[in-house]
Amino acid sequence: MQVPNSIQSFLQTPYTLSSEQVAHYQHYRYIKLKEVLNAETLEFFNKAITERVNLMNENTTPLEERTTYGKAFLQLFNLWQEDELVKELIFSKRLGKLASDLMQVEGVRLYHDQALFKEGGGGITPWHADQYYWPLETDKTITAWIPLQETPLPMGPLEFSAGSHVIVEGRELEIGDKSEELIDKKLRVTDFKHVVEAFDLGEISFHSGWVFHRAGANTTDEMRKVMTIIYMDKDMVLKNPKNKNQEHDWNTWCPNAKIGAVIDTPLNPIIYSK
Repeated sequence: MQVPNSIQSFLQTPYTLSSEQVAHYQHYRYIKLKEVLNAETLEFFNKAITERVNLMNENTTPLEERTTYGKAFLQLFNLWQEDELVKELIFSKRLGKLASDLMQVEGVRLYHDQALFKEGGGGITPWHADQYYWPLETDKTITAWIPLQETPLPMGPLEFSAGSHVIVEGRELEIGDKSEELIDKKLRVTDFKHVVEAFDLGEISFHSGWVFHRAGANTTDEMRKVMTIIYMDKDMVLKNPKNKNQEHDWNTWCPNAKIGAVIDTPLNPIIYSK
């Protein structure tokens, strides 16, 4: 089995951003974009990614016995290393160029990918900022959040606190009950808009590493299937890790990279460059 030529061609076709869309991302550090992926592409990768997740998933703990974070979703990493079909999506120029253009950099590397499958009845994803976990020198990071199906509010789509990347308080919190409580309390006394919207089929979002975000519970009987791709500036430098999670990420997602040097390892290829 291989990716159909029509989909391969589509994934090489640029998505045109307006200057207003780039400005929106630069100001708020998140954006939702419609019709980034077409129905044929989503149908194909929904099947391919679901099959790979089912093969990789080893979590058999019942939902009611898991932690808050464990109830949030099934989480599988770097599918691109395991599946040549999925790799076509992760390495696509269409998505890589979008990431580069939104961040206004000359190109992007892969940090890692992850599938986030929120089961029917799955719990909330607590408020958090991703970059707490990353040993990266600058904030030139961006995550593509790609629902593989239409995602109405009852399924628990991604939510954003628009512009909250400027808040320092709360960045030091691991994702969990404490981050949900304390970050929620902090955001309630700010003027940042809490964006809670459904995702249409083909609509995806991009958000930066320091913008606070969460997701509601999946109150439906269906799996909320999402693929994510985390990109970084192609010239990103590894910093000295500040916590055990950053040390873990260094050893896992950019092994053998050197502190103070550009992260250029086999696990971090350049996806797009101008």
